[in-house]
Amino acid sequence: MQKVATLHMLKQLRPVRVKIGETAILLLRDGQVVHAFGADCPHAGAPLEEGAVCDGRLVCPWHKASFAIADGSLLEPPALDPLTRYPVEIADGDVRVSDEPLPPAPAVAPGPVDARTMLVLGAGAAGTAAVAALREFGFTGRVILVGAEADPPYDRTALSKFVLQGAMPPDEVAPLRENEFWESHRIERINGEAAALDQSARNVTLTDGTVLAYDALLIATGGKARPLDVPGAGLPGVHLLRSLDDARRLLPALEGGARVVIAGASFIGLEAASALRERGVAVTVVSDKETPFERQFGSEIGAMFRRLHETHGVAFASPRRIVAIEGAVRVQAAILDDGTRLQADVVLTGLGVRPATAFAASLRLSPDGGISVGTDMRATDGIFAAGDVTRFPYGKQEGVRIEHWRVAQQQARIAARNMLGGNARFEQPPFFWTYHFGKRFEYLGHPEQFDRVEIDGDLEEGVFLARQYDGATVVGIVACQREAETALLAHRLDGVPD
Repeated sequence: MQKVATLHMLKQLRPVRVKIGETAILLLRDGQVVHAFGADCPHAGAPLEEGAVCDGRLVCPWHKASFAIADGSLLEPPALDPLTRYPVEIADGDVRVSDEPLPPAPAVAPGPVDARTMLVLGAGAAGTAAVAALREFGFTGRVILVGAEADPPYDRTALSKFVLQGAMPPDEVAPLRENEFWESHRIERINGEAAALDQSARNVTLTDGTVLAYDALLIATGGKARPLDVPGAGLPGVHLLRSLDDARRLLPALEGGARVVIAGASFIGLEAASALRERGVAVTVVSDKETPFERQFGSEIGAMFRRLHETHGVAFASPRRIVAIEGAVRVQAAILDDGTRLQADVVLTGLGVRPATAFAASLRLSPDGGISVGTDMRATDGIFAAGDVTRFPYGKQEGVRIEHWRVAQQQARIAARNMLGGNARFEQPPFFWTYHFGKRFEYLGHPEQFDRVEIDGDLEEGVFLARQYDGATVVGIVACQREAETALLAHRLDGVPD
């Protein structure tokens, strides 16, 4: 044990980073007790001392994972692991800590094996979070994870943010779990796709004919990218960006001074525009809206995003639509609805996704293919859904579909709890972040409407926190470089005083 502080030096619930040799440790005083945890978030390495402590939890500043201050246990994703704990002693006012961590909980809870089978369809953010949570919550029975991609589950958000930029080769995208996790947690991974769901027989048939029985089922199959539906859209050079394989096909086409037209000023469309400009590629964004993100953020913040992109060389054609793709052997131009001809070597589609739920037509599907669930993520007896496929109640809205990474993981953990007989509910503000030209913008909430936006800070400098109001109620937050405050707001939008 090594002395790292004195008790009176540590302020109540104010995390402090210390080092023992090369080991960074976070000290957190709670009354006369001091906790010692790993100092960096296990998700992406964020410095936890820059986060927030509230309501018995420590909240990561970057992506809002949260952990119980009592024992470091995981409360909210996108982290999938608890904090590492270190032994602490307090003697004569001195705080002593060992750099030898306390042993972690066993991968699978000891005791008799549960006879039930938990089947999870979809090996993305939601599916991976769900199977990890089933073991975390003590389930000892059979867990099956079915994924359509040959690659092990990975961080899909890196594709538009870092892979296109050239900062991260596709094969270096971080896996959501290391290979040893699957074996140590006794999780069966199957590469395949669901073809049919039989609710009465409680089984799912895969496209190769495999039949998988279940006691509880989680549908987390995510979305399929919406293709560009115009003449010529099948030409070589028209690309989607939803998977590692998509990225592997796209990257070679960007070499040699390629000209790229992006169809759609969606989050993925503009993240891709940012990444491509960072690597020097000429980019034109075609959008049917003059101001990007106006519906989500309001006109003032939306206009700021457009100026940011234009300052970095992104051209906009708006409000316009692509009506045809021209080319003899491959893409040569995109034709717009006003007759404009944009020369292009690559057309990248960023028009959103459709829920991948064709196999589940017997469930209550919304017109867009979403699965209707309650806040408990239950679709019907024994069947749950999470992530991009769900349409769920939020606030005053009866059914919303939110395609956000952290929301998918939150819903998956709730579903896992309830698959085991719990009664957890999705009640927190959705959180999302988007990355443009080295700046991370955070978005909390999902308002159906707002009547004004109050901005604290400087939009052009990229240091601000904006509140969206519906009457006197804060219904959304948009922020940049105000991470400690948004960490406090992650569980309650009105948690930071004006």
